[in-house]
Amino acid sequence: MTAQKTLSTKQHAILRFIREFLREKDYPPSIRDIQEGCAISSTSVVDYNLKALERMGFIRRDREVSRAIELVGRTRMRSVPVIGQIAAGQPIPVPSAETWAQEAFEEAVEVPVGVTGSRENVFALRVKGTSMIDALVNDGDLIVMEAAQAAENGDMVAVWLKDRQETTLKKIYYEGDRVRLQPANVTMQPIYAKAADVEVQGKVLYRLGRGF
Repeated sequence: MTAQKTLSTKQHAILRFIREFLREKDYPPSIRDIQEGCAISSTSVVDYNLKALERMGFIRRDREVSRAIELVGRTRMRSVPVIGQIAAGQPIPVPSAETWAQEAFEEAVEVPVGVTGSRENVFALRVKGTSMIDALVNDGDLIVMEAAQAAENGDMVAVWLKDRQETTLKKIYYEGDRVRLQPANVTMQPIYAKAADVEVQGKVLYRLGRGF
């Protein structure tokens, strides 16, 4: 994950709206169309987010023409289920292989196919807390994860701490027979646990901000 390619929830909604508008009408939407279609408070907020999308390389614009918005490469998107939140006190409700296809999820987010690739067990969680703010993961953000039982040093993971009976989002480092779970917040100390007490549940692939 790089900061330059991190999209807010609002920016994802705008991209999705532009894509659907182009597919239905075969010409791009105006700023007013985007404002109304995405229920955004003002055209200036739309313009702010369009500029951000342009800087990140998702769109091209000609500001002399009202409808001159072009999707770069027509980025393919994939719908990912939001299955809950990551918070201390409960394991992440990762669906099993048997129930994944049948599970009905109330919320989903659109992410670029390039983020998930061909991975199948991909899901999103809403973050509670500020332990990873220096890694650009803030309270209320959505993180897109791949279900996993193993990780490498430095991976940002969700782990279930068996002895504490709680879940946490941290960077993981294996140090002999113990594991260091490192927050990305200078005000917080790392968590040390026995390797046998640490159960990896997923690895972070992508972050979605809360929007503006």
